[in-house]
Amino acid sequence: MPSVAFYTLGCKVNFYDTEAIWQLFKNEGYEQVDFEQTADVYLINTCTVTNTGDKKSRQIIRRAVRRNPDAIIAVTGCYAQTSPAEILDIPGVDLVIGTQDREKLMDYIRELHEQRQPINAVRNIMKTRAFEELDVPDFAERTRAFLKIQEGCNNFCTFCIIPWSRGLSRSREAESVLNQARQLVAAGYKEIVLTGIHTGGYGDDMENYDLTDLLWDLDKVEGLERIRISSIEASQIDDRMIEVLNKSSKMCRHLHIPLQAGNDEVLKRMRRKYTTQEFAEKIARIREAMPNVAITTDVIVGFPGETDEHFRQGYEFMKQVGFSEMHVFPYSKRTGTPAARMEDQVDEEVKHARVHELIDLSEQMQLEYAQKFVGEVVDVIPERNTKGDEGAGMLMGYSDNYLQVIFEGDESLIGQLCRVKITEAGVNENQGILTRVIGQEPNVAS
Repeated sequence: MPSVAFYTLGCKVNFYDTEAIWQLFKNEGYEQVDFEQTADVYLINTCTVTNTGDKKSRQIIRRAVRRNPDAIIAVTGCYAQTSPAEILDIPGVDLVIGTQDREKLMDYIRELHEQRQPINAVRNIMKTRAFEELDVPDFAERTRAFLKIQEGCNNFCTFCIIPWSRGLSRSREAESVLNQARQLVAAGYKEIVLTGIHTGGYGDDMENYDLTDLLWDLDKVEGLERIRISSIEASQIDDRMIEVLNKSSKMCRHLHIPLQAGNDEVLKRMRRKYTTQEFAEKIARIREAMPNVAITTDVIVGFPGETDEHFRQGYEFMKQVGFSEMHVFPYSKRTGTPAARMEDQVDEEVKHARVHELIDLSEQMQLEYAQKFVGEVVDVIPERNTKGDEGAGMLMGYSDNYLQVIFEGDESLIGQLCRVKITEAGVNENQGILTRVIGQEPNVAS
């Protein structure tokens, strides 16, 4: 039985894509082995979002070549899309395929078995207008299924290479999304996370159909309990979307809305399409429609030209918005982007200090948000066992508003919708007590 080993770098979308590629190999009778073992085919799914992403990708490719010089080495993903020649220069690489045409992968592998001539299967991503249909019917963790609905981005922020590696925004046909959602529910998933490169851009390339329409259609899928959006821009949340958040009982009370900077001058240099005031107003409206919603965000620290004053203003703004968690990244130069060529790059040590300040703020806000729920009952779908102090069965799962909750319970509850009362709040995890399992008789007075 031929074997394949995978290595994935980068974002959640890449992990999704790798799962989809594994289905192709599985259908051809391959078994999957660990990347550290000897395999017949090594497939490396690369990242190019930072210069270090490129470097790490090259290291992993060389590691595969050393592991089994006779193996077929295939490279896909963002770095493969933007720099195929650079990758083919690495001795031992057989196939480079970008972020499209991956349904042809097995044909290329067969071709390589017949004659070992390196293949460059990368073509211009900017001309691609169709969403690549690759299904993932199953995920290792049994409780949350990711469903990719969109690919590419039209935004061209000055710090970002992604439009060049993923192409322009294109959406998956609604019928195809809904069929996949029904299959996932039939396979036992209760929660679906809608994902993409620029998920909120879903429908930009369609006539009279957008993300809001899709959410209403998903709301009607029987057996689906929770719908989560992996990430969405503030500007993409319009009145119609706010209505879904307010009226659909399946929408999770959690939105990830990237801010990137809390100062208007910096936002402008980043080519973000909003001001801090517009951002704050939108958040206020979302909170009105969905009380107690968790709003998480991404922030880039030390963008070229960010002064101490800009940073201070941003810090105060973030505090005022009151996120429930922030993902903080120091700005890192990406060759080929306008920001990398900007003057006034910020000193690494200054960046470092600012990052720490924002991480402290994030933890403070995380705790404040979690504390609101002490004594409240939330819905949790346990994902896995976690070790209790006395070795008792402890389960870990996320509430709909993205609190990580740990409570005592039997592992038969994994994947079930549980009502859990929060007893103690923490920065990263919260303690709770099981009150009842939805679909079963109340086992404890709630």
